[in-house]
Amino acid sequence: MVRPKRNRRIYVSPDFKGFAPIGTSNEASIVVMNFEEYEAIRLSDFELLHQKDAAERMAVSRPTFSRIYESARRKVAQAFVTGATIVFEGGKIYFDSNWFFCEDCAVWFNSHEQDSGKITCGLCNSSKVQRFSEIEFESDSWSLSCPKCKRSAYLKTHNQKITCPDCRVELQ
Repeated sequence: MVRPKRNRRIYVSPDFKGFAPIGTSNEASIVVMNFEEYEAIRLSDFELLHQKDAAERMAVSRPTFSRIYESARRKVAQAFVTGATIVFEGGKIYFDSNWFFCEDCAVWFNSHEQDSGKITCGLCNSSKVQRFSEIEFESDSWSLSCPKCKRSAYLKTHNQKITCPDCRVELQ
């Protein structure tokens, strides 16, 4: 039995659905690029990260990142050579920038709202929420690491209970 694929962390989704070549009438030819392949190209070629660092950002192993990146490069080359349209969709992913932390009830939640000023906690209806990627932690805060996915969580109080947003393991 094949092991299930882990979700890959994506920081920012593309603001567009894809690319189409100019001057071709080959509208039927489409290359589908997964969001994780887009993220691999963004991290390696746009942000110029080494594969090891990019793999850590996507929460995958370095060999897995290498396979994702190689697949993305092949798809880009195929689209360039054949004049095909590139469309971004699908993949086993989660968007890290969409995770929020409620300061009142200490719960992690996901939201598709882009403006963090409009977001309220669904559990306690508090507006004191912070985007996960923007949280700044003091050196005296308590840190926990999820035993399953190794994601770090930071606590406001020493005995606070929270749940890992990735794998739903309770941290204490």
